[in-house]
Amino acid sequence: MLRLITDFDGPIIDVSERYYRVYQWCLEKSRFLEQPVKQLDKAEFWNLKRSRVPEKQIAILSGLDEAQAQEFAQLRRQTVHTEPYFGYDKLAVGAVAALEKVQQARVDLAVMTMRRERELEYAFNQHNLGRFFPKNRCYCLTNDYVKTRDIDDKPLLMEQALAELPTACQTWMVGDTEADIITAKNHGVKVVAVLCGIRDRAQLELYKPDLIVNDLSEAVDLVLNRAVSQVS
Repeated sequence: MLRLITDFDGPIIDVSERYYRVYQWCLEKSRFLEQPVKQLDKAEFWNLKRSRVPEKQIAILSGLDEAQAQEFAQLRRQTVHTEPYFGYDKLAVGAVAALEKVQQARVDLAVMTMRRERELEYAFNQHNLGRFFPKNRCYCLTNDYVKTRDIDDKPLLMEQALAELPTACQTWMVGDTEADIITAKNHGVKVVAVLCGIRDRAQLELYKPDLIVNDLSEAVDLVLNRAVSQVS
């Protein structure tokens, strides 16, 4: 049996608009009345995020001072994963077709995400994605889980998944961050990094994934082709 474990935000969901709207709101909340600021356009902002420029630095580049930048960063952390903003998320281009291809190929498909249960359920309902992932193939944080860092928390989900899921002859992970790459490599799972998420190529290359492709569609084609070539 071939298994594909995919991250959610990045490969399947495009979060760029949510992150940008939160940036705009935090900038407005953190500036003084009448203070001129330089609001970055979405492309500028997203490029900074993808290259891992810290939140405080983004705030300073937008015209805030050091103290305001600290407030901005704190506001952003408190706001970015709240329900009013999840409505800005949209499906990544080609993601649904890629998931359908995985199903048709009878590949065992699981999702592994740093979203909490309610956040994942919200997105499933919003985009009709639950059809791809039964409950026993969903690995996410409980609603009351106290987060530390993704690179510490996500490997725990992988450990749980590998202990619970049926044995597979081959397992692949698809993700868009260093946490996905570290998680897979720590557990001996092959990992494909995608460029459609929150990290750029330079950041992904630092962690040496097995492959880097543009999106989930390319990742699925690659995994299926590799599986066929190995069988033949």
